[in-house]
Parts: sequence; structure tokens; C-alpha cells
Amino acid sequence: MNCTTEMNALFTLIDDPDQEVYSTVSEKIVGFGRSIIPNLENLWENTPHEDVQERIEDIIHRLQFSDLYNEMQDWKENTDQELLYGALLVAKYQFPDLQIPPILQEIEKIKRNIWLELNCYLTPLEQANVFSSILYNYYNFAGNEVNYRTKDDFFLNRVIAKKKGNTLTNGILYQIMCDTLDINARIINIPGHFLIAFFHSDYDPNSYIGNPQNKIHFFVDGTNGKAYAHLDVENYLRKSSLKPLASYFKPLKTKRIIKVLIEELSKCYRLPSENYQQQELIALADILA
Repeated sequence: MNCTTEMNALFTLIDDPDQEVYSTVSEKIVGFGRSIIPNLENLWENTPHEDVQERIEDIIHRLQFSDLYNEMQDWKENTDQELLYGALLVAKYQFPDLQIPPILQEIEKIKRNIWLELNCYLTPLEQANVFSSILYNYYNFAGNEVNYRTKDDFFLNRVIAKKKGNTLTNGILYQIMCDTLDINARIINIPGHFLIAFFHSDYDPNSYIGNPQNKIHFFVDGTNGKAYAHLDVENYLRKSSLKPLASYFKPLKTKRIIKVLIEELSKCYRLPSENYQQQELIALADILA
């Protein structure tokens, strides 16, 4: 039996009322891989029964998730774990057919506008002011605290399109810009807040053995671009009855940022009907554990 004949035979069994038969059939279809999705979409368009369409949608989703799962594993194993690509992989969970080039073009436009305003004589605070002016005034980016009722805030493609994210995704976009422009600013996780810390140019988290706080010039809030001094953060920690642990001020590694992004996104899927999506996202996050 050739591949096409076998596929067609399996397609005729998708509507089988026996759940065990359907389970076996769907597993075999998934085994063909992502390339079979156009065939399934064509079958969906020509199927009048909603229950069969739902089964086809489920199979397509499983194929897409399997593909994403493998991509996330590959990203984890890559020595150059690019933050931008990691964030776009998360977006592909909701938007499996995501077109990457237009997003890269938009990011390049933003980066270029920032680069045109920078020069080697600017202080770190002046650099941060340029970033804030371009991102939050020229492009009108805005941000919220993390809200599990707004899934769009967790997907970088939607953040760029709507010019609105949350404290984490805006921070990711901010760090992406800093990385491409060789500015030593990284996301840190103060309890309850993701801030961008502007580090001294000589600070290397892999070799520095002191308290990272001593190597930070100031902090920037990704929701609005506002700069905070050390005293502001220390007062926040004091009011929250928290000790200023050194770990709060160490930059998050790229893998950790994406893991947190996935874990926070999973909390958006709280309905019983969304439980399988929450479990899928937890599985993705576990890859990065």
C-alpha cells in the first residue's frame, strides 16, 4: 500500500464511532508528520459534520504541537539560544502558521530608529532615554502588569502588532533591542516585577562572583520605559517585606526567560476545556527545565 492510499484509507475512518479505532487512526495520521496538514485541511473543508471537523482540528493541532515541541528541543540544544527566536516559538503555539520575516522586518525598523539616535558618547541613562523615546513615544508602545485574561500580551508577534504587551514581553522586546545594539542591559526578576537592569559594560554574569546589584547603574520598567534608581527598588523590597537577595539582581538566562514566559502563558488557560492546552504548555516549559 503506497502512502497516499494509506492516508485516504485512514481518512475514511476518522468518523468511526469506536473511540479505540479513532485513537489508533489518529495516531497513524499524526505519524505522517506536518506535511499531511494540507490534506487534512482539504478534508475539513469538504466535511459537513461538525463532530468530524472537530476530530480533524484535533489531529491538526497535535501535528502542529509535535512540530513545535521538536523545535523547542532544538532551540534548547542550540548553543546560541537567541531570545527573539525563543519568544517567537512561544507565539507559534497560538499562531502555528506564524510568518517570521514581517516580524523581523518590523524589529529591524525599530532597531534602526534607536541606532540612529545612539552614539558612543552617551551615558547608560542617556541610552535608556533614547530607547524610551523611540519605543514608548515614537512607536507608542504600552504595557500592563501580567494579566492572565489577555493571552495576546504573551505573544511577541501580537505585542509588536498592537504595540502593547506586559511587563515580561515588553521586557523581552527591550532586551532584544539591547542585545542587537551591544548594550549591556538584561531582564532581572524582582519578585512581582520583571525589570531591565542596565549593567556596567564590564559585567559578565558568568565570571563575576560578587553581588550583581553592585554592577547595575539603574533599572527600567518595560511597561512604560520609566527608569528607577537603586533606592526605588530597595524601597519596594522593604515595603514588600523582602530582603534584597543577590539572586534578584542577576540577569535571567535566555532559557529561563522563555521558560518563565511559557509558564506564565499557561496560567491563561484556566477553563476545564482548556486544560489540555495548559498541560501542553507545561510540557514545553519542562523541556527547558
